[in-house]
Amino acid sequence: MSEDNLSAVLHGVDDLRLEQVPIPKPGSKQVLVRVHTVGICGSDVHYWTHGAIGPFVVKEPMIVGHETSGVVSEIGSEVQHLKVGDRIAMEPGLPCKLCEHCKTGRYNLCPEMRFFATPPINGTLSRYVVHDADFCFKLPDNLSFEDGALLEPLSVAIHSCRRGNVQMGHRVLVLGAGPIGVLNLLTAKSVGAGKVVITDLDDGRLSLAKKLGADATINVKGKSLEAVRAEIISALGGQQPHVCVECTGAQPSIETAITTTKSGGVIVLVGLGADRVEIPIIESATREVDIRGIFRYVNCYPTAIELLSSGKLDLSGLTRAHYKLEETLEAFKRTQKADVIKVFIQC
Repeated sequence: MSEDNLSAVLHGVDDLRLEQVPIPKPGSKQVLVRVHTVGICGSDVHYWTHGAIGPFVVKEPMIVGHETSGVVSEIGSEVQHLKVGDRIAMEPGLPCKLCEHCKTGRYNLCPEMRFFATPPINGTLSRYVVHDADFCFKLPDNLSFEDGALLEPLSVAIHSCRRGNVQMGHRVLVLGAGPIGVLNLLTAKSVGAGKVVITDLDDGRLSLAKKLGADATINVKGKSLEAVRAEIISALGGQQPHVCVECTGAQPSIETAITTTKSGGVIVLVGLGADRVEIPIIESATREVDIRGIFRYVNCYPTAIELLSSGKLDLSGLTRAHYKLEETLEAFKRTQKADVIKVFIQC
């Protein structure tokens, strides 16, 4: 095995360096993965530009990246379901597997969660990484390495739709047509949503969303909340959405979700913005509009793989850009431009 383990290491704000780090050794229940493809997430860029996300602060050098696929190059002595040469995707969060949340199937809420590229845990933008074998998922032959990397953000969308209890025939409003919003659009459609309307400030994003299957797109820029609400209801044939998936974290968007959702419906808060926002809470309470948060995802990778491999969900229409590991800084700058849905780095 080559001793080359070039890695993208974040030292602080605007200080992303390419450095050699030791190739890790897998434990008995782990595998060593030769990383192939890593998708850049908005959180990676935010750590680079701000050095922190909420309470998670980069205090020491940290390898970035967490949307990852690769090839198994070594296995631990107790690993049985994987072998050297297997193409896999890595679910990036490792819970304790012992607490109440883990034992009741909500391991994403584990207080001891260790998540790739969330300080102080190193990420995967390297030649080689080690990961627990039970959080590595073998890729079917008809899925690419890019599909494998996209399983991570797709899992966010699957968890969002599950939390919203999106069902066949439901009217769904997606607020925000960025990567996660678009994936929520595709996921809602794949599970049978009747009509999906999506909003954004950018005509380019909305145009792509329309091509990917949105029943209607609405540019909310410069419009009053009342006008946006009326346009949404009109686009849904005069009816309100059963489920709103809020992917921006912006106060006006959250308020739109609350005032527009059908009585007895559900709002799923996916986007994260300010710590505190002003919302019309009485409107939610008196109309029994549930407001639900999501945190990452739980038990979604197998579902994501099945949706893609079966053809029920197609990601081929997502716009993309490709860079080599040596071009990581250029790739991060490209992500800031937001002119494609996903930027990939091939390691």
